[in-house]
Parts: sequence; C-alpha cells; structure tokens
Amino acid sequence: MARGELMKKLLASYGRDEEFRAVAEQIITEEEQKNNKVLARSLRKTLDNSARSATPKALAPLIPFPDAANDFIERIEPEHTKNDIVLTNTNLRIFAGLIREFRRAEDIRRHGLPVRSKLLFCGPPGCGKTLCAEVFSRELGLPLFIVKLDRLISSYLGETATNIRKIFEFARKQPCVLFFDEFDALARSRDDVNEHSELRRVVNSILIFIDRIRPKGFLVAATNLDHSLDPAIWRRFDEIIWFGKPDRLMVEKYLRVKFKNVEVAFDPVAQAVLLEGFSYAEIERVCLSAIKTAVLERRRQVREADFRLAVRDEIRRRSGSARLSPML
Repeated sequence: MARGELMKKLLASYGRDEEFRAVAEQIITEEEQKNNKVLARSLRKTLDNSARSATPKALAPLIPFPDAANDFIERIEPEHTKNDIVLTNTNLRIFAGLIREFRRAEDIRRHGLPVRSKLLFCGPPGCGKTLCAEVFSRELGLPLFIVKLDRLISSYLGETATNIRKIFEFARKQPCVLFFDEFDALARSRDDVNEHSELRRVVNSILIFIDRIRPKGFLVAATNLDHSLDPAIWRRFDEIIWFGKPDRLMVEKYLRVKFKNVEVAFDPVAQAVLLEGFSYAEIERVCLSAIKTAVLERRRQVREADFRLAVRDEIRRRSGSARLSPML
C-alpha cells in the first residue's frame, strides 16, 4: 500500500486501538522490507511501550450539565482499577467483549449489527456490582454518573417520569456510564398489588425510555432484588450479568489483592476457609479492620490474631449473635 494511503488509514483509525496497531504494524513491516531496520526497530519499540503504558482517557469532553438533569445525576471519579476487583472467568469474558465492542462500534454498525450498551447487574449486596461499574467506566475511559434515586423519586410522583426522561436525554448526548443502583425501586413489577398506580406509570415510562435510547456510552442498572423487577424489563437489556458471593479460589485471590502492600506475620490466603459465604464487602471490612488494629497498636505487621478477631466481629455484625465458630 502506498505510504500516503497508510498514513491516512493510520489517522482514521486513531482511538480504535486494534485498528491503529494493525496499521502501525503495516508501516513497520514496510520499513523492514525497505531494509530500514533501525527505524523499524525504533517504531516497534515505541508502539510496544505505548501499548503497555496506555491509560484510559475520556473519549469525549463533558458537555455542560443541563439544568434539567443536574438535580438527579452525580459524577463520580473512579478510584479503583481492574486490579482491585475479582470476577469470575465468565464475567471477565463478558466485560472484555463489551469493551471490545465499544471500541469497534463503527465496524459493527457498518455490518448492520447492534452494539451492546444496556446492561443489567444482578446479585446480592456487597458482591461487586457498584465497584464493577466504576472499574468498567475507567477501563472504557468514560465518565461515571450515578443516578440519585432519592431525589428522583422523592419529588412529586407525577413528575418522576419527566425527571427520568431528563436523565435519559442526558445519556443520549453524553458519552458516559450512567449507573442506576437499586433499579428495582424504579422498575418494580406492575403486578405488585401494593404499588401505587403512579409508580406503575413510571415503570411504563422506563420501559419506553430503555427501548428507545441508544446511549453514546453505557446504561447500567443494578439490583439486589431481581425477583422484584417487572418481567418486561429483562428483554430491554442487551446483557444481564450475575454477581455472586466468591468461592474459595476467588476469596484467596481477593486476600492477595488486599494484603499485597501490607506487611504481615501470617499467610492471609490460608485464612480463606474462615470466609466461606462472605461477600466481597464483608471480606474487605475484615481486612481493613485487621490492618487498622495493627496501626492502632503501632505494629508494623498484621498478625493472624488481628485477622481472626476481625472475622469474629464480622460474624457478630452479620448475625447479631455472640455465638461464634469454635475455629475462631
């Protein structure tokens, strides 16, 4: 391919990592064929270094907050990275696919295919749904906005559907991850006899809005009460992702993450057996409590006794009982 055409193709692929790298590889190969080996090596080294050091960046500037949506949306700066979360192999595969689709969206649409952009996270509390939304937005390089449901629903019931429309309109214009936590508060089953008729109309509005929206980023809804959702909600989402409590191997991996920069006098991974049935939020509390005990006692190392005491406290907290396992 002529050099000019290659350079045009390179510039056109900017922002789509895989295409950009493929064209860059073509240019490097061409230089190698011309026996410009020093230049080819230099280009390849630069390309490899940029791939390793690349950090996610916002793909579009933030539009000014419209007054209409400002009361109901809050921007959150992601603090966690993919190294702070442990996911099942299935969920890792799904998220990798979603990120790849997003980056190759134009190619997919050119073939007349839809890009998945509406996600439903389901699972018990403390199992990583909110954290995953944060890490997902960081990996995509998109800003994260949290919907403030208390403000949304506490307004006059007759205005709730109008307020939801404002939020969806914002997501249509702004490339972002728009996160609805406790989504069941908005999309509760219309068959529930205890629900107010106005809330049924809100569900009808939600169904219409989700159907029609083609977000520039992602719409993510999360619920701990998947059984409470209206049956018609499920098919409106492009992907449903299930979060559960971690198994032994996932607990061990999580403990390695939490204690990787902490000096310890015991093997945290060996304590995984004590955390069977715990959620990630509970395990994190145990780890932080054990570390704080060492800090408060002015010790450099966290001891096994600190960890086991933290486990005892977590069991007491979750069960309201003083009776503890003899293992502790």
